Amino acid sequence: MPSLGTALAVLLAGAAPAPAPASPVAAAVQRWRTAHEAEVVRSLADLLALPNVASDTAAIGRNAERILALLEQRGAQGRLLDGLGGPPVVYAELPAPGARHTVVVYAHYDGQPVDPARWTSPPWTPVLRTRALDQGGKDLDLAALPAGPMDPEWRLYGRSASDDKGTIVAVLAALDALQAAGIPRTVRLKFFFEGEEEAGSPHLSAVLAANRALLESDGWLLGDGPVHQTRRPQLFFGARGVTGLEITAYGPLRPLHSGHYGNWAPNPAVQIAHVVASLRDVDGRITVAGYYDDVRPLSAAEKAALDAVPAVDEALRAEYGLAATEAGGAALVQRIMLPALNVRGLQAGAVGERAANAIPSEASASIDFRLVPDQTPAGIRARVEAHLKGQGFTLIDHAPGADERRATPRLLRLHWEGGYPPARTPLDAPFSRAVTAAIEETLGAPLVRMPMLGGSIPMSLFVEATGRPIVGLPIANHDNNQHAADENLRLQNLWDGTLAYAAVFARLGARLP
Repeated sequence: MPSLGTALAVLLAGAAPAPAPASPVAAAVQRWRTAHEAEVVRSLADLLALPNVASDTAAIGRNAERILALLEQRGAQGRLLDGLGGPPVVYAELPAPGARHTVVVYAHYDGQPVDPARWTSPPWTPVLRTRALDQGGKDLDLAALPAGPMDPEWRLYGRSASDDKGTIVAVLAALDALQAAGIPRTVRLKFFFEGEEEAGSPHLSAVLAANRALLESDGWLLGDGPVHQTRRPQLFFGARGVTGLEITAYGPLRPLHSGHYGNWAPNPAVQIAHVVASLRDVDGRITVAGYYDDVRPLSAAEKAALDAVPAVDEALRAEYGLAATEAGGAALVQRIMLPALNVRGLQAGAVGERAANAIPSEASASIDFRLVPDQTPAGIRARVEAHLKGQGFTLIDHAPGADERRATPRLLRLHWEGGYPPARTPLDAPFSRAVTAAIEETLGAPLVRMPMLGGSIPMSLFVEATGRPIVGLPIANHDNNQHAADENLRLQNLWDGTLAYAAVFARLGARLP
């Protein structure tokens, strides 16, 4: 079976329009980058060598100090904002003489927790490889990088290489390239680099509220997420919201012999299976009453953008070994515009060699809900709980004692995660149009424009706190192993990201009204 990269190589020839001649900005950035590739890669590798799990207070502090120093080396005036119970936020300002507009650049510098046993190499020991590991990539020596251009298919491995330290380094490289070429920035820049996004950003709303005046701007750029699967540069204008739910069903106080008590004692594994099946059908449609009532229809501009997104479904099915997909083969880009209910785990008894002929004492299901405008976590919770109560369940939020279990025949324990709502900036808003134009004019080719990512990023928190539009400008390769072992960043994505951010910094001010 060909890899996705091989399959998409065929698609790229027809999916990507031929680029126009390079703009002066593009030509200048490319010249600088070609001469400084080794320097940029080593800079990212040095940053990746710092462990950055948000719960490690000392380590996350070292990351914040390093990033602040890198910004100050480029003339920015910055400081660490009080995280109000969480890690510090790296904040800095970089003026631009004569500029009338201000943009805030967001990324996060913390990373997902790691299980080193699952990594091919230690997660905080950066390794440069000739290709992706599943394509036979071989280790290279970071201390002996070539002076000239490197193979753009090389990949740098390490936790946060793509999510989001790669973005931070691309932003820094963009500033260096423009400075070296004498190209002025047309917008004032503010940098807001968060340190607990991977922990759910529990303190972000409070930090934004406390610094509302400091963060005044015309709009935000959010440097998280992947580019399109065709490797074409991408903008996204929204993200689905998310909330999670753990459901536990209860049976006998201790496991019972299935021969002696089967078909008599209620089996919580069967019960939890019926609960899950009652929430969604096999094609992914959520069967909870009223679940879709708050879904905002796509605008004409959003529908047109989706129609222009290159089709990659066939290649994705081949890569992932899928004979078919849900909803009769509906396109992926259409499906991620809708709410989703994902069963992320089921637990009851044991299977295989550990299986026992017994009725388990309890069973659990773990679910994540992806929300679209104008749904909210609170609204989803109310509808799901009404659905379960309608099936005759008693709902509790604590571990029941023996007496409560004896007295309640249909008992479910629910543990809800907080989550956050979705957001979607209009594609035809002035800020959206200006960001699109600044990059497309520089690249000489159209971008992939996604009205909303399928994944969840707390864009809604920025919109609510600042009242300003926010547009996502991701740089990572889609196959970067985000949140998993062997996270990586393809070098060409780093170079494309450098150019995209340079384009915004150099041209956005002239495109804003």
